Amino acid sequence: MIRKPVIFLVLILSSVIMSCSQYQKLVKSSDNELKYTKALEYYEKGDYLKSQQLFEQIQAFFKGTDKAEKISYYNAYCYYKQKDYILAGYYFRAFSTNFSTSTYAEEALYLSAYCSYLDSPRSSLDQTSTSEAISSLQIFINQYPKSERVADCNKLIDELRAKLEKKDIEIALLYYKMSDYKASIVSLTNVLKDYPDTKSKELILYSILDAKYQYAVNSIYDKKKERLGQAMDSFDELIAGFPVGDYSDEALAIKKNILKELNQ
Repeated sequence: MIRKPVIFLVLILSSVIMSCSQYQKLVKSSDNELKYTKALEYYEKGDYLKSQQLFEQIQAFFKGTDKAEKISYYNAYCYYKQKDYILAGYYFRAFSTNFSTSTYAEEALYLSAYCSYLDSPRSSLDQTSTSEAISSLQIFINQYPKSERVADCNKLIDELRAKLEKKDIEIALLYYKMSDYKASIVSLTNVLKDYPDTKSKELILYSILDAKYQYAVNSIYDKKKERLGQAMDSFDELIAGFPVGDYSDEALAIKKNILKELNQ
């Protein structure tokens, strides 16, 4: 009863060892045509690492031949299938440049941009790659304005911009929570300029109002009146946009304090 599983395991291990041995011989071989055929076979079987290693070995040899386009295309996909989106994006972009007349050029440029999208981190991290992804998607739209993929690109851009918006709001509100009112006023105002349709507009307007009030009351005497007036302007802007909002009571309380300070 015990021997059968053991024998079965030995057979599997022997098969794996033999397969690895054959692959190593293939890697060391100078038969580039065989490597090309086997690279395609490995790709079809889903063994993308072996396929990619073989494609990269023969890429220079087949440069300028009919096989060069296919090798470049499948090599990019090997990285994509292994979820190495940085290198996949690089190779898809290279394909779209080197084979610009290929029937796969549009697909490759799109996938290059899509890899940038997949590489974009969560909003709490640095968003440099997110901005680069937006740029890559926009380049695709500009180059293929009539493509069926444009709608998907626009959706991805909206998603990425929402991530940038969230990041910028978090930074601005962090200044506010740290009582760095001058920095928070600048940052929150910039958020409204960059994202005028933000869903967080009421919160931002209220935070600007409170930050301006706090900044004013802690100012030197010569600057206090002017800054209190600026805080009152922010109150008017908040109430004009949200006459009955989530922060109406707090805003009215700040207004009373502003008037009290101005009358002293």
